[in-house]
Amino acid sequence: MRDGSLIPRFGRARRDSELAVLEGFHAVKHALRFGAEVELLVTPDLGALLGLAERLAPDVLPALAQAQVLDAELFAQLVPLPPKTGVVAIARRPPVDVRALLALEGSSGPIVLLENPRDLGNTGACVRVAAAADAGGVLATGSHDPWHPDALRGAAGLHFALPVAQLGDLGPLEATDRPVIGLDPDGEELDPGRLDPRAILAFGTERDGLSDELGTRADALLAIPMRPGVSSLNLATAVAAVLFAWRLAAARDPGRG
Repeated sequence: MRDGSLIPRFGRARRDSELAVLEGFHAVKHALRFGAEVELLVTPDLGALLGLAERLAPDVLPALAQAQVLDAELFAQLVPLPPKTGVVAIARRPPVDVRALLALEGSSGPIVLLENPRDLGNTGACVRVAAAADAGGVLATGSHDPWHPDALRGAAGLHFALPVAQLGDLGPLEATDRPVIGLDPDGEELDPGRLDPRAILAFGTERDGLSDELGTRADALLAIPMRPGVSSLNLATAVAAVLFAWRLAAARDPGRG
């Protein structure tokens, strides 16, 4: 199939705040697995795609079998970096009620707050870690859309596994009773066993850390213990360290999780 209208359609989808462009098998697999509403699914080689799914994710085989088969040359023009796994899709973003997410009712775990993250791949990696640790959600401030295709690729499509949303500012934090815990090298040493499962875990920018505004707003500042001379961790690594420390502590003491 060769339909030139698909090129501008994918271009528009990348700029649409209600849509998500999924690039590659793992992103599409996770989106389907976690209930994404997929509007368009395309591949240049359906046999290869279904073979990959049969080996790695047979649960999504029926959905992938509905993919439109495109001319390979056209497929290569749909996204800036065509995935070697030969599948891309457009899905609707699930709505996120930020105020409801920040309410304590039905709290399922800590919420990760990324303050003005600069690297979209890093943002996606944070979402992937948060989904794996079964966190309550991921919020991000700043100008970068956490649903950008680069972030979706970094998250392997796991944006659909938990709430992910962009905050215009820190205003919504004023209306929540969740404790805000800032991660900061000058904070008290992190004790996972005392980490409140209702907490908002705030991580600053990759270079400068927490802003003065968020540091002042935080109810406590905690530091990840590290070897002397090591000044910082990659953002996604820091998120992983804190979330899995919490998860392991909660597993040892289920009453705290």
